[in-house]
Amino acid sequence: MRMETRKGFDIAVIGCGPSGLLAAYHAAKGGARIVVVESQQQGGKKILLSGGGRCNILPMVCDPNDYVTSSSPNTLRKIVRSWPLDEIRAFIEGRIGIRLVEQKRTGKVFPATGGGEAVFRTLRKAVKRAGVEFKVNSRVVGVHPDERRRVELENGEGIVAQQVILATGGLSYPGTGSDGTGLEIAERLGHQIEPPYPALTTVHGGTRPLHRLSGLSVPARVSIGEGKARVSTTGDFLFTHFGYSGPLILNLAHHLSQSQLRGAHPAVTVSWFDLTRDDWLPRLAPSAKTVRGVVKEVLPDRLADALLNRLGLAEAKTATLAKEDRERLLEALVAFPLSWSRCGGYEEAEVTGGGVCLDQVDPKSLQSRVVSCVHFCGEMLDAFGPIGGYNFLWAFVTGKLAGLGARDALA
Repeated sequence: MRMETRKGFDIAVIGCGPSGLLAAYHAAKGGARIVVVESQQQGGKKILLSGGGRCNILPMVCDPNDYVTSSSPNTLRKIVRSWPLDEIRAFIEGRIGIRLVEQKRTGKVFPATGGGEAVFRTLRKAVKRAGVEFKVNSRVVGVHPDERRRVELENGEGIVAQQVILATGGLSYPGTGSDGTGLEIAERLGHQIEPPYPALTTVHGGTRPLHRLSGLSVPARVSIGEGKARVSTTGDFLFTHFGYSGPLILNLAHHLSQSQLRGAHPAVTVSWFDLTRDDWLPRLAPSAKTVRGVVKEVLPDRLADALLNRLGLAEAKTATLAKEDRERLLEALVAFPLSWSRCGGYEEAEVTGGGVCLDQVDPKSLQSRVVSCVHFCGEMLDAFGPIGGYNFLWAFVTGKLAGLGARDALA
């Protein structure tokens, strides 16, 4: 295919999300000619959606060990630690001009005003001030390292660029433009792609009585699997009309998504309010109290009624509770079997797990070890963090590394 071009650039950044914008900003230092190529008219739609529009832009604290990867955890830690959280905050407030506020109860950081729309608008203005050009409504379909016109567009045009930064995201929220094209390009170039899957997503399943609890949120501990393979963590559990959500479920769902890829279906159990048998046994000791009364001292009424009705113990007395009924009740309170059918797909997932293997990039520059003129950043890489601003942080850090790395690699 013959591709035409009107202008050459030093660096072409493919994608206008947070990682692409940060890459373009840092790559432009020193006067490099940069173009951001975006498939849609505006781009940055995930920024607009983040936090229900409020845009949870950073966490208050960051532990690199909280990130998930199927690649090298050591490489992941090196990347995250390359730009400390306090320096990122200072950059966003001082250089970009977005004032931040903390929500101490949740450990999240938000823009003081304007939400996601203001964040995207301010980031884009900062990138434009740095001299970066934008080419919108231009879908990239290929990268050709051996050609002068390395970036191939769907309409047949080509863009001259010495270095290319792929920042096209994963597969989550496909309506935002994240359709997996970047991963396909990376794979065609010879990169190892860890199988992608929906992460930070909801879980479908449960029974009609549980669906009737939709909107109820309670603290809990959820455990997945058994034995050495068992994983367990705490957080806020949310009932929905189709299954389960909330921070706790979102942060654990990748284990179930990966299990689905393997054709497995691990058991899931819940301890409501993260209480143990030893916590409940004294409460359920024979007394003048009813079982319903004891359980409702801890659990919300709706949840207590749903559990007791399920067990047929709605009218039970603690003084006459049979041993086997006490055991059934304890299981429902500390190891409730949570039936599930599937994880939410990419249309529900906040991020994509999997992606370009971290072993195939230089952690200092995110330059490909396979194709020297290509760099990666953001969700394209095989890593993601929990909810709470971790994935914006990953986008900022990897965007900076890729931008500076591409700039330093210019001939």
